[in-house]
Amino acid sequence: MNKPVEIDTSRIEPAAPVVLVPKLQAAAPANAHRRNVWLIAGLLSLAVLAAIGVTWWLVTAEATVRYTTAPVTRGDVTRAVTATGTVNPVLTIIVGSYVSGVIKEIHCDYNTQVKKGQVCAQIDPRPYQTVVDQNNANLTQAKAQLVKDQANFDYAQINFDRNARLAQTNAISKDTLDIAKNALDQARAQIGVDQATIAQRQAQLEAAQVNLGYTNIVSPVDGTVVSRNVTVGQTVAASFQTPTLFLIATDLTKMQVDTNVSESDIGGIKDYDKAFFTVDAFPKRTFEGAVTQVRQSPQTVQNVVTYDVVVSVDNADLALKPGMTAANRIVIDQRSDVLRVPSQALRYAPVTAGATRRTGTSGRTRPAAQARVWVLRDGKPVRVAVTAGLDDDTYTEIVKGEINPGDQVIIAEQRGSNNSSGRAAAPRLQL
Repeated sequence: MNKPVEIDTSRIEPAAPVVLVPKLQAAAPANAHRRNVWLIAGLLSLAVLAAIGVTWWLVTAEATVRYTTAPVTRGDVTRAVTATGTVNPVLTIIVGSYVSGVIKEIHCDYNTQVKKGQVCAQIDPRPYQTVVDQNNANLTQAKAQLVKDQANFDYAQINFDRNARLAQTNAISKDTLDIAKNALDQARAQIGVDQATIAQRQAQLEAAQVNLGYTNIVSPVDGTVVSRNVTVGQTVAASFQTPTLFLIATDLTKMQVDTNVSESDIGGIKDYDKAFFTVDAFPKRTFEGAVTQVRQSPQTVQNVVTYDVVVSVDNADLALKPGMTAANRIVIDQRSDVLRVPSQALRYAPVTAGATRRTGTSGRTRPAAQARVWVLRDGKPVRVAVTAGLDDDTYTEIVKGEINPGDQVIIAEQRGSNNSSGRAAAPRLQL
């Protein structure tokens, strides 16, 4: 028998580690990443399919459409221009001073009813009265000088006549006669000088009296004082420019509104156009007037050109005050008792399917560029071609079209699905 061999295990070195485990650990993350990618791709595909399904359901689902309608009516369509203006008296008189001086008295104040020739104020007249007295004395002196020279002329005339008779008998020399003739001529010329001096003194006196009269500030017209710019004791200087002391409105029962109309709107305004306006003092009252003048003078403010349109208005109750701001509405065109629809109906187009197109009498579809409205008939929108006329931004005149008063035209719509509340569909412009 063979003898068993004993093996010393203490000298056996441990075997190297198996490399299978490290290989499995490296492959596991790669497989997990691949599974994650496929999982994400699957989820995205499901989301896309779900979105497509929801979209298809929303499109194909039966929608609940609610239409907002307005009736076709008969009435007025008015085209107007809006602008602001200022209320002013028809005629305002500026009362000034021709002479300078100190205001001594004031007899008129705001809202005083004055008559023509009534004294409203007085400038201290003493300096001007002194000038009148001086010129009056000069005139008296000139007249006295004329009397004196007239007496001298009479004597010269008598002396010349006497010498002329003596010269006929050669009682005096020829030279003596010539001297008498010269004295007579000088006396006659002095009379002319005196008469001219008197006229000059008379003119100076009248000028002084005029200046004295200007110290009384009088009203040139009947009216109402709307402004007073002086007080007692104030010095008025009229050397270079006549100062304004009072403003007098001739008749406050007749007023006018000076309206600033832009150059883009001025072309449609003409005389006798009706105008309506309101003022802040009476917001619930509408005043009526008429255009009486379209002034050709442009006014440019910050490169904006406007024209003054004068609107006359009756103010018998004196409700309108000078300087009020008026919001004007000038009617430039108007149609009365015409077939009309809300202007919004011409801008509406349905966003849902199933709308029926209404053709003309010839059976052909009207051009897309022609105006059209959608009429609700039997619960469905029907497109009707129309011919639009005057538009005032609220109503539009229908000149021609297969619609009648009482028809309901669609101006907006709301849609929802399965009896759920929907959002209002905004009207869109037709092409």
